[in-house]
Amino acid sequence: MIRNWLFPIVAGLIAATIAWQGALVATPYVLMSTAMKRIGQGAPVNSFGFGEMATADRQPIVRPSPDLSYSTCVFDLSKGPVLVDVPSVPRRYWSVSIFDARTDVAAVRSDRDTGGKPARLALLREGQKAPAGYDAVQLGYDKGLALIRILLSSPSDFAEIDAIRRTATCRVAKAN
Repeated sequence: MIRNWLFPIVAGLIAATIAWQGALVATPYVLMSTAMKRIGQGAPVNSFGFGEMATADRQPIVRPSPDLSYSTCVFDLSKGPVLVDVPSVPRRYWSVSIFDARTDVAAVRSDRDTGGKPARLALLREGQKAPAGYDAVQLGYDKGLALIRILLSSPSDFAEIDAIRRTATCRVAKAN
């Protein structure tokens, strides 16, 4: 009797293990792909989109912080390296984070890292070199997301911060 059930039990365990592993591998890609599609509606690929201030009625991302302004760039390295330039924001905490297609954090720079200077990141694939003046960020995938966050002291600061953050750029590097 046990021999009759042995093959179906083993086959079921193998199938369950394969499905479980497949879900673990696929989930980050699916989540990031969905996020990039939703976020990417606000701006073309390889350029920043600048959202309005988050409020209880307007929440562009899950659980946004009401004291942060957000700017996002969905990037694609298939046409070459992407250069991300983020201005320094005086007397404020700010950061830029680079997420790859698996949701892994590839790089983070903040006002504390740059000593009050702008952040200049070159998003690269293997074998590519960063232009002079840019920090190299090697990525294993062509697509991902750059996210700028700037701390607001109060909602009345938004207009001033908005003008500064709109000078940030995300663009394909020109060929030499």
